[in-house]
Amino acid sequence: MNSNVTYNFEYDKKLKACFIGAGGHSYRNVYPTFQYAPVELLAVCDMNGDRAAAYAGQFGAPRFYTDHMEMLKTEQPDIVFIVTAYHPDGRVQATDLALDALSLGVHVWMEKPTASSVAEVQELAEASKRSGRYVMTGMKKIFFPAIGKAKQITASPSFGRPSSIYIRYPQDLPELSDRTDLRRVKWLLDHLFHPASIIHYLMGPIEHFSYEREPFNGGSVTSMKFRSGAVGTLHMAAGISGSGPLERLEVVGEGENVVVDNGVKVTYYRKAERPAYGRSASFLVPDEEAPLVWEPEFSLGQLYNKNIFYLGYVPEVVYFCECVLSGTPPEKGSLADALEIVKLFEGYRNTPPGTVALLNG
Repeated sequence: MNSNVTYNFEYDKKLKACFIGAGGHSYRNVYPTFQYAPVELLAVCDMNGDRAAAYAGQFGAPRFYTDHMEMLKTEQPDIVFIVTAYHPDGRVQATDLALDALSLGVHVWMEKPTASSVAEVQELAEASKRSGRYVMTGMKKIFFPAIGKAKQITASPSFGRPSSIYIRYPQDLPELSDRTDLRRVKWLLDHLFHPASIIHYLMGPIEHFSYEREPFNGGSVTSMKFRSGAVGTLHMAAGISGSGPLERLEVVGEGENVVVDNGVKVTYYRKAERPAYGRSASFLVPDEEAPLVWEPEFSLGQLYNKNIFYLGYVPEVVYFCECVLSGTPPEKGSLADALEIVKLFEGYRNTPPGTVALLNG
């Protein structure tokens, strides 16, 4: 995002929007983003009419519905936001809702996960192409300011080619025998989108991977080889304490590396000569080689201190709206991105520990 944020009432042109879903997550993190996006909220839909009415009143929509097709046909919005849950069989509800919206010529922003299978992502891509409308998935991690800075650093000439990546995220991996049942892996699918979106954003497509799993918490360590020739590790650290940071990222280039801790602190280790072994009395390197560190302060009432900014919610919603307004297909959070993540999910579902799974030959 630009450093200067535009408030909703300051936009000259707004998109007519509807919203499907009235749950806790959307109340906290998605509806509030409209304060900073070019959105005119026309209506809210939820199967629970009381909640739909309450959300419409809270967020300024003049109408509410309990039937999404009735809402979309009546309101004829430019865009629809979909934040829903899962079908009883474990499939993603938003997948079918997005297909309905595309059939009526409406652009779609949908919360992750996009779908529960590669075939469903491909079906969405075909429907998007037929309708000429965009589908974007809410991959908030790649809209974190900290991850954006890491991308900027790793793409710089000084950094060189990204050669390896390590990312930690606390998620368990069910037993292989349980993974045939979508209901038992829906949280793996739901949460895998977070680290996997960062991995794809920074490193590109995975060529193949293998993993090992521990039986105590369901934690796992995955080894990845990328099409670029780089390598990586995804540590799904199930069992960590709930009192500490959830995640950590490190990318190594050619003589430089960058670390993102807790999603908000960025440390850039620039090219530097290590002090002479056995002779150096100080660990300090020259200022022009010293690491650079960015982290927020949380004392001021700044927008960057709101979780909907540093957790990427506002940036991703504004990006989607800008894509629709400009007629430019989204590059971040695209169906192509979703396809690579769901390929990885299916790889975990079908691959025994210690076996190599080919994702992109």
